[in-house]
Amino acid sequence: MDERLTAFGNQLIDSHIRLRELLAALRDGTYTGIDLQAHCLAFCSVLAQHHEAEDDGGFPLLGKHYPELRPVLDELRRDHRQVAEVLDRLKLLSTMDVVAERELDTLAALLETHLVYEEKKLVAALNMLRVGGEEANAVTRAVKLAEPA
Repeated sequence: MDERLTAFGNQLIDSHIRLRELLAALRDGTYTGIDLQAHCLAFCSVLAQHHEAEDDGGFPLLGKHYPELRPVLDELRRDHRQVAEVLDRLKLLSTMDVVAERELDTLAALLETHLVYEEKKLVAALNMLRVGGEEANAVTRAVKLAEPA
């Protein structure tokens, strides 16, 4: 069991790599019409689920076990809200145009800063975390990425 639990931080990094890949595919500019919407909705859904799992399960648990991380977790939650606002605007776009490119650039900048900060501040704590049962399930949901539909 401990061997599995030491990988939480590593799983988070793997999920972030996948998010970066999905965002790069979204930004490649080859989408038109419904394709942009379909890809955006898939990406938005994966990212929203990841952030919800962090906010609702992983972050409260980390805050419980590592109270010194609470200010960092609060900042990461604020980032999640900012990212969600950009995602909401992206969902309304149907074609890749200047507005879409600007929103994707904004999303990429926000997300990259957020992911790097999260990795820097949380990976070591996640790798040291020793939990079982429902707590382990909550952390697993927070660090794993759902596959896009």
